Amino acid sequence: MKDVIEDVDRWVGEGAQVAIATITGTRRSAPRPPGAKMAINDRGDVSGMVSGGCVEGAVIEVADTILNNGGEPQLLTFGIADEEAWDVGLPCGGEIDVWVERFEP
Repeated sequence: MKDVIEDVDRWVGEGAQVAIATITGTRRSAPRPPGAKMAINDRGDVSGMVSGGCVEGAVIEVADTILNNGGEPQLLTFGIADEEAWDVGLPCGGEIDVWVERFEP
């Protein structure tokens, strides 16, 4: 998380707008724990991760809407059922909740 904080601090210092995505909850198997963060700026730069690659694209789209279109913060839920996990290359299913909001220094 140290790298995310350093990147956010630098981006804000450069005048960028920043959104922060934070895992607020997990159920069953999850690639990252609650509290894991990802930062996205209005130039498209990303720091950190919330899923190991599975849902980052969707989080980036929501962050872009929040930053560039006046969107409200959002709670996103991602998951897959245990019985479907193997079909997409995962050993088991799980869910994560991700809160995405504008960073206000």
